[in-house]
Amino acid sequence: MATIQDVAKAAGVSAMTVSNVINDHPNVRRATREKVLEAMARLDYRVNVAARNLRKGRTGTIGLAVPVVNSPYYGQLASAIITAAEQYDLRVSIEQTGALRENELEALSLSRNRLYDGLLLSTVGMGPADIEWLKVDYPVVILGERIFGGPVDHIAMPNVDASRAATGHLIEQGCRRIAILCGAVGEEVDVSSLRHSGYRQALEGAGLPVDPALTQMVERLTLRAGAQRAREMVESGLDFDGVFCVTDTVAMGVLRGLADVGVRVPEQVKVIGFDNVEESEFLVPSLSTVDPDHGTMADRAVALLARRIEEAEPSKDREEFVSHFSLVVRESTGG
Repeated sequence: MATIQDVAKAAGVSAMTVSNVINDHPNVRRATREKVLEAMARLDYRVNVAARNLRKGRTGTIGLAVPVVNSPYYGQLASAIITAAEQYDLRVSIEQTGALRENELEALSLSRNRLYDGLLLSTVGMGPADIEWLKVDYPVVILGERIFGGPVDHIAMPNVDASRAATGHLIEQGCRRIAILCGAVGEEVDVSSLRHSGYRQALEGAGLPVDPALTQMVERLTLRAGAQRAREMVESGLDFDGVFCVTDTVAMGVLRGLADVGVRVPEQVKVIGFDNVEESEFLVPSLSTVDPDHGTMADRAVALLARRIEEAEPSKDREEFVSHFSLVVRESTGG
């Protein structure tokens, strides 16, 4: 196996110059850099990343803990985070927590044992009562709507404002009996409660009654749950002309369920989702949705984590970042 000294000899430069090229030092002339890179290629020189990271006391890997890996939303988020991490020469190790508190705590424990340089953690099972668990001595950025004001950096979506806009769009399209499909809505802060709040605000702002019968809660936000509940809503005789789904996954299921019972979208019922996953554009009808700007969220989350990893002394300042959003109007609401 070729060494730095072999490359230096072949390129006619010093070993320090080869090291500067490998580490992308800015003060290397272009001609010299090209000569070194050519020698590295000719000798099939490979950088020993493990050894370099060991010297730095790092692994070069960050963790990404998400509830599931086989959903459109989390798949798209993971892809965006992997792309963002490449800018910092970081690899991403993904693990699935099943939205269970104990598994999210275990992901924190793995990072504590130094398997990762830092962790991006989507908190679904953990809540405000678990803030003490986040007081760790390594970089953590949390994603999601369960914990605000904690001791680590936090990336969140504009859940209330975006849901108000989505429901408002249905109202503008002529809907007056708008159902919402969401998870359990209670005292705890989570995706469903925040998006339900935006839904209520839109109805109240338009002078429309908030009918409890139109809040349709499902145990899990899945395709199957959305399809089944849509069929049940129609078969029970519930009067509705619009549906706001708190995720695109649920909305896809709703489109299927309405089709199963002969309800035409958007002629009879208009449907809008939340997340703007790639698949939503290719449905029949294509799905109107909220775009929460996945790319910006991923970029900011990775940038924050990379900055914390590089800090010589841990900063006490913590950032709460809420992404922007836009409405994507497609066929399911008459767009």
